[in-house]
This record gives sequence, structure tokens and C-alpha cells, in this order.
Amino acid sequence: MLVSAGWVIVLIATPMLPGWAGAVVYGLGSFVCHQLPDRSFHVAGFQLPVCARCLGIYVGASLGVASVWLRSDRGRTVLPMPARELRWLAAVAATPTLVTVAFEMVGAWYPSNNARAFAGLPLGMLVGLVVMNALARPRERGSGGAVPGEAEPR
Repeated sequence: MLVSAGWVIVLIATPMLPGWAGAVVYGLGSFVCHQLPDRSFHVAGFQLPVCARCLGIYVGASLGVASVWLRSDRGRTVLPMPARELRWLAAVAATPTLVTVAFEMVGAWYPSNNARAFAGLPLGMLVGLVVMNALARPRERGSGGAVPGEAEPR
């Protein structure tokens, strides 16, 4: 949880970081984001290192991780559902982001940065839940599956 929340805090605080530290964060942001100024939030007059949509996805992931981390039964899987249902849930979570991107691409709607960020929240939350689910899933020997890092039995 600290990693995901820490990353969001770093993203928001980047305009206030010393020059070299801010440059590192802006550089990392450029690997995953277009960083267009008109599609980004600004703090103290300086653009954040990721666009509003990416920030919404990161905030959503942090919320998803936090919701699992704050549960009392953390050791159990978070999304105990078949893969088919999980794919359906992924499609639902991605829909707001896909709709805003599609409307922007065809020129039908240019949402505000707030709308872009809010559209990214559900997708980010699902990513956070899926990651925490993968981390919570027990690695059992003899279950018919290979243990990561070990050779298959012959």
C-alpha cells in the first residue's frame, strides 16, 4: 500500500521537488504517458509528470490496494471469481476510460481533466485489486501447478 500511495504522492509533489529529483520523476512519467500540458493537472503553475487520466488510474490503483490492505482477512484472495467473470469486470472497469478516449479521438467530446481522472479511477482500482489478489494467492506445492522459480517435475 505504501508503494502505490507513495507513488501518487510523488506524482503530485513533483513540481515542488528539487530540479534533479523532479527531472527523474518527469522522465519516468514519460515512459508511460504522453504528458500533454492541456491534458494534465498543474500544481503551483507546473505540470504534473503524468496526464489527468494516468493520475486517475494511479489513484484508483492506490485505492484498490488500500481497500484490500485495510481488510481484516488480507490473506485470502480478493477476487474469488472465475476468469470469465474477471474479464467481464475488466471490461466494465475500462469502459469509462475507453469512452472518453474514443470520444476524444473522433472529436465528439473533449472532457475536462477532472472527467479524465475520474474515468481512470475504476480501471486503476481493478488493477490494484488484481495485483493484490495475485499477491494474496497462496503458492501451494502439490496443487498441480508449478511453483514460480522451480523446475517442472519430470
